[in-house]
Amino acid sequence: MMLKETKGYKIISDWLASKGNQPFAFQEETWQHIIDGKSGLVNAPTGCGKTFSVFLGALIDFINHHPKDYKTKQKSGLQLLWITPLRALAKDIGRAMEEVIEELGMSWKVGIRNGDTEIAERQKQTRQMPEVLIITPESLHLLLAQIHYPDFFKSLKIIAVDEWHELLGGKRGVQVELAISRLVGLNPKLNLWGISATIGNLEQAREVLLSPIFDKGVIVTAEIKKKIEIESIIPDEIETYPWAGHIGIKLVHKVIPIIEQSTTTLIFINTRGMSEQWYQAILNAAPELAGVIALHHGSVEHELRSWIEGNLHTGKLKVVVCTSSLDLGVDFRPVETVIQVGSPKGVSRFLQRAGRSGHQPDATSKIYFLPTHSLELVEAAALKEATEKRFIENREPRILCFDVLIQYLSTLAISDGFKPDEIFKEIQSTHCFREITEDEWQQLLQFITAGGIALQQYDDFKKVEIIDGLYKINNRRVAMRHRMNIGTIVSEPMMKVKFISGGYIGAIEEWFVSRLQPGNVFTLAGRNLEFVMIKDMTVLVRKSNSKKSVVPSWQGARMPLSAKLGIMLRKKFEEAAEGVISNKSSVISKDIELEELKPLFELQQYLSHIPKENELLIEQIETKDGYHLFVFPFEGRLVHEAMAAILAYRISQITPITFSLAMNDYSFELLSDQPISVDDSNVYELFSPENLLNDIHKSVNSSEMARRKFREIAVIGGLIFQGLPGQQKKARHIQASASLLFNVFAEYDPNNLLLRQAFNEVMEQEMQEARLRAMLERIQKGKIIITFPKRLTPFCFPVKVDSLRQDLSSEKLEDRIRKMQMQLEK
Repeated sequence: MMLKETKGYKIISDWLASKGNQPFAFQEETWQHIIDGKSGLVNAPTGCGKTFSVFLGALIDFINHHPKDYKTKQKSGLQLLWITPLRALAKDIGRAMEEVIEELGMSWKVGIRNGDTEIAERQKQTRQMPEVLIITPESLHLLLAQIHYPDFFKSLKIIAVDEWHELLGGKRGVQVELAISRLVGLNPKLNLWGISATIGNLEQAREVLLSPIFDKGVIVTAEIKKKIEIESIIPDEIETYPWAGHIGIKLVHKVIPIIEQSTTTLIFINTRGMSEQWYQAILNAAPELAGVIALHHGSVEHELRSWIEGNLHTGKLKVVVCTSSLDLGVDFRPVETVIQVGSPKGVSRFLQRAGRSGHQPDATSKIYFLPTHSLELVEAAALKEATEKRFIENREPRILCFDVLIQYLSTLAISDGFKPDEIFKEIQSTHCFREITEDEWQQLLQFITAGGIALQQYDDFKKVEIIDGLYKINNRRVAMRHRMNIGTIVSEPMMKVKFISGGYIGAIEEWFVSRLQPGNVFTLAGRNLEFVMIKDMTVLVRKSNSKKSVVPSWQGARMPLSAKLGIMLRKKFEEAAEGVISNKSSVISKDIELEELKPLFELQQYLSHIPKENELLIEQIETKDGYHLFVFPFEGRLVHEAMAAILAYRISQITPITFSLAMNDYSFELLSDQPISVDDSNVYELFSPENLLNDIHKSVNSSEMARRKFREIAVIGGLIFQGLPGQQKKARHIQASASLLFNVFAEYDPNNLLLRQAFNEVMEQEMQEARLRAMLERIQKGKIIITFPKRLTPFCFPVKVDSLRQDLSSEKLEDRIRKMQMQLEK
């Protein structure tokens, strides 16, 4: 059927024309595929109408099937299931959809189902499903946990997975894969559409999503070249000895004029703690912004976040300081400008944030890059070129996440139960579990019914009963606990913060609260708060006028440099090296950022060397602190952490020696009180990929790392109950329970699937083993340059400072660094 000949297309295109719009080619292409009953993935830049490509396609299809009564037809049952990763997105998407439905005069209803949905609204939905249901992965699994859940999906035609690039690569993506496999099992004719911003492995993203429907599907790409303007904010003084983090906030005076010139500005900060400091710094520098500035991050109370999002949408706020909490697709049209403070550590994250401004297809996205130390200007130059060349990161899909599968099987068991043979086929249809063996499947079934080999003596772990071949949970207490545990985000235990006089402010982590004494003042949601006491798992506070306060630091703030940005960074250092060495003209680069760093590069070249793309620089320096070995792979903090431990272990095999280690995203340091025997005769061997796994296990306490990782796996797999709302167990109790289980498995069931998963996840995520191996192979093919500078160099100075942070308070650290800089610059 030709799209343009259908009644649905005519109605939708007339409606768009009445608003002065016309569909983009990629939208029409998607609509054609939808009415042809095909599945696929829509790929388009932020702010180009991705949502309408699928949503309007579903409307066209419905109108075509009901040409006479499409307006009056009510209670048609669920037609479109819209899966979204963020609650904040749901409201915005719902509002846009309702507007269209109302203007078309249709009787469709749009429902939202997530953790914020009122119980009465949920019950109403279960009695009569709306035509469109916008839902998070966790709430979808909760829906599958309801008795007679197949009835909800009887009329379902299309599943849309929004922001698929964001879900892919995480356990929430696995949740989506499993839920889709069940819905396809109920109705094999379902159409499935993913909506994704640009990622490096688009083909694979489509393959993972569509795996359960055994259909290759299509990729629809919007040929819309979104214009992005990137401008670096250059510090007045470029330090030749830079150190991380400290100049950012000192550039606040350069940010105020940008805010004043723009309708609305979003300021992205990488961590919640720093966002609190920036909010205060902007208010101190421009008190007139009080009332039109807001602070938005994941630990700010939900109601306040919603208020901020609403006022951003209407343009009442002039500036919002935020973290990744505003990264994704909410449409804030008044946002004219974005400021990125510090490196976003990845190209796709940078593009995503840039796309928050100029949120229309023809508008230019304007983003400023504000460095937190002068070397970050090289990252700005790298980001510019990567953006221009669309050199974007892959999102690697997860494989064999047994903890998510155990949780899913229990979810099915508390609703209508499941028959293993039928569910096993569905599970094997997903990308995550297509390699699962019959033996692993039997282990899992034995685990949920009898507690597996190690836990069969304990009734608590015999959750699922087998009745006439049906696997079912009949115990109400077990079912209730499981419903409260559905989800794969295991964060540090949080405690709500509330005024003594009433009113919630947000949440802080338990470990931070444990360090507070009554009377201590801390900052949250931009307010100074005095800690009074803890009551019923709630932190009670009162307002404070104190000028001094502690800023909470939240765990999980470490984002390592991405591999793609690392490649581009090494390319930029080579350009700088060629510019300095050739010295043919006064200009070393076309990039203003590299040009501004010319004095730093000249000093680095004079004292040591600037590595080219195929070179690894090693600096050996002796100071009064001892013997330093600085290594510069530019591969990100996690890879450097693993490599530093492996190198220390390998050197100690040559000569007995102990080290202290430090690392950042550019380099790592080994420090010893005796000379370090690394030279041309052994250096290639020390950086060899041979025996890598063996050396990782010997150099790093991988058992201890796996033990920490196991806590998350045990919680997701339902082995540990985190407590009832308001009565959560303390973090140390959960960790103790996880450690106990880890020890039991290690001793009595060494082949346990969850134990194996813990070690695998440590290798893949904490150690980034694949990237580490690729780095060592690159080093073997390239050239290793060893230099012996007489003093610290501009490149090694930042990691030297990071090693001092562990022992000094911030005031003492700043004094010490000033003295070091003055001595080095003599």
